[in-house]
Amino acid sequence: MTSVLYDAPGPRARRRNVLLSVVFFVLLALLLWWVWQTLDDKGQLKWSLWEPFTTSEAWTTYLLPGLADTLKAAALSMVIALPLGAVLGIARMSDHRWVRIPAGAVVEFFRAIPVLLLMLFANEFYVRSTGIPSDERPLYAVVTGLVLYNASVLAEIVRAGILSLPKGQSEAAMAIGLRKGQTMSSILLPQAVTAMLPAIVSQLVVIVKDTALGGVMLGFTELLNTRSTLAANYANVIPSFIVVAVIFIVLNFILTSFASWLERKLRRSKRSTGAVLGADKVDDVNAAEVGGTYGTGAGGSI
Repeated sequence: MTSVLYDAPGPRARRRNVLLSVVFFVLLALLLWWVWQTLDDKGQLKWSLWEPFTTSEAWTTYLLPGLADTLKAAALSMVIALPLGAVLGIARMSDHRWVRIPAGAVVEFFRAIPVLLLMLFANEFYVRSTGIPSDERPLYAVVTGLVLYNASVLAEIVRAGILSLPKGQSEAAMAIGLRKGQTMSSILLPQAVTAMLPAIVSQLVVIVKDTALGGVMLGFTELLNTRSTLAANYANVIPSFIVVAVIFIVLNFILTSFASWLERKLRRSKRSTGAVLGADKVDDVNAAEVGGTYGTGAGGSI
């Protein structure tokens, strides 16, 4: 049996796949056991190191304020980068060279620079050219760097999503007299959103994680930065890293789960064919069509 992409595995291939899966899970279990034993030998699993996370002080003083700043920077970056990326992506497809070339230059320039370097440049700009208070400057620098980089990446995602649509969509819109702007806003973008959604969500996950760069280099009080203060006070470096990693995993899982739900909802709405007519309505429509056909035929014979 074959499919479009590959040949279905036979009995020997299935046995080989099962064997490889068993070997993989055994090796994974051994790795986890080795990590557990190493942590235990080093005394990192002692209850005294994990006990601070069962009290409210560690959360209200360190982790929750850091999490709030992480979410604040990520949310601001998402809200600004998403529409900016859509505008740049559409501008790169413009028929006018004076729009297409500058948009392409902006996208290629900021996409080629590491996001950390953009944050550092933004921080220096705000130090030398603005009057932003020093306690707020790291947030501005982090958001600026994330917006410039991720808007450029999202612009390419938008452009690729629109170009992936069948050419007949644009041709049909032109045939009924729609302008290019109307075609883009009414036909192409609504269809491309579903195709682009997984890539967009992946980039939003990157935004959440990249907020940690500001904590390392700019002193931004995000989750990873406040973790270091917590670890210094409670002397639990590895447990604090594990807890923060779990928090990031939960955040990104919530984001991807919401995106999966939204994608399923969009696909279901696109499969809808509109209102369902009852049997009496169908008979009325058929009668009207038959009468119209006969009337046209009679008129034609005259």
